[in-house]
Amino acid sequence: MEHLKLKPFPKDFLWGASTSAYQVEGAYDEDGKGLSTQETAPIPEGTTDFKVASDHYHHYKEDVALMAEMGFKEYRFSIAWPRIIPDGDGKVNPKGIEFYNNLIDELLKYNITPVVTLYHFDLPLALQEKYGGWASRQCIADYERYTRVCFENYGDRVKHWLTINEQNMMVIFFPYPSEKDKYQANHHMLLAQARAMIACHELVKDGKIAPAPNITCIYPATSSPEDTLAAMDYDQLRNRMYLDTAVFGKYPEAFMEYLTQRGWAPTFEEGDAETLANGKPDFIAFNYYGGGTVKYISEEEAKAAIEKAKGSQAEFMVGLMTEPGIAQNVQNPNQKQTSLGMGIDPVGLRVTLRQLWERYHLPLLITENGCGVPDKLEEGDKIHDDYRIDYLREHIKACQEAITDGVDLMGYSPWSAIDLISTHQGCTKRYGFIYVNRDEFDLKDMRRIRKDSFFWYKKVIASNGADLED
Repeated sequence: MEHLKLKPFPKDFLWGASTSAYQVEGAYDEDGKGLSTQETAPIPEGTTDFKVASDHYHHYKEDVALMAEMGFKEYRFSIAWPRIIPDGDGKVNPKGIEFYNNLIDELLKYNITPVVTLYHFDLPLALQEKYGGWASRQCIADYERYTRVCFENYGDRVKHWLTINEQNMMVIFFPYPSEKDKYQANHHMLLAQARAMIACHELVKDGKIAPAPNITCIYPATSSPEDTLAAMDYDQLRNRMYLDTAVFGKYPEAFMEYLTQRGWAPTFEEGDAETLANGKPDFIAFNYYGGGTVKYISEEEAKAAIEKAKGSQAEFMVGLMTEPGIAQNVQNPNQKQTSLGMGIDPVGLRVTLRQLWERYHLPLLITENGCGVPDKLEEGDKIHDDYRIDYLREHIKACQEAITDGVDLMGYSPWSAIDLISTHQGCTKRYGFIYVNRDEFDLKDMRRIRKDSFFWYKKVIASNGADLED
């Protein structure tokens, strides 16, 4: 619907931006830190690793000062589990505790609210090697212990917590021996998340905690009833299963029936249902980058398509984009794209905000939304990133429209505060308001340089979203 007048952003709206530990910190083996699965995972040819990243570990004071200059009200970052407990389940590392104490205190010095993600893909490598990580129920207890260490050390100052970043992406994209194994690992993560929520409410006075999935707005490819149902089913598989289980304390019925009929349903042990029911979020955080479009595909058609693609370059993507008996992803001709092929769909953000609010009636926090492109450093230390400004402007407009629709939106924290290492495209895919002067394999001087978007976002924050012009 079109409103004749838009409501202003709330006076306490949390304007900020996000990063993750392994993508920004560097110092991968300093001060007692253990290795994570991200630092040891294969990386695409021609891209850098995460060992130095943006060297935020040594530049955090400078980086926070730049965030303060922009006027940040909040900063969402993650704590690296193996920096706190190097082997995942053993002794706590005092130097790890100290680093995040210092970072949190530096943020508070500038009145920037810390929003902390407890786990952002970087599982301690020792746990992966010891028992297969999330494949084992032991990971639930180890994660809970780690979160309690964080709550006990930082809960006096950190009141906003996120459990697991993009759990659904770990289920969709990470390799597993079988579909049964995949959904069992997902079950363990859901239980771990619930235990973290219970622990937060126990240990952190006035603490609030939320899941943080990646949410995609799902469209049917056509107006056919079959495609409409396919979009509904795929939305449940891709988005709602994670949030429904977190908020309502149980899996969606149709989803569980789908898994059960194929022998993929997770094994429940005594107490699991009670744990899921008792671990309740206080708000919902989510990452949003665009929309997805699907058409119905039968079980037989899907299996034939996957079989046909075997041995070809398209094998991985066909398998990834096809869910037998539910849907197949297709291109949407109505969506614009960035220069690197990412969809641009601000209307989908408004749709997503409406859907989440109307289904869960919990406050919402956007924890990622951004435009990753190869920025160019020009003479005089200038980075003219009008494309990023245009992208963010349209998504902020969508946020205001959703607020006018009645959505309780707490804040907007795009990806990313500062250039970092993209998981799949290294330094080339830059998202930040702040340019880090390094290339894939040349660290150069690591200078921090303000992009045009830096000054634009500063103005947006100062006006509380009222001034979106260049």
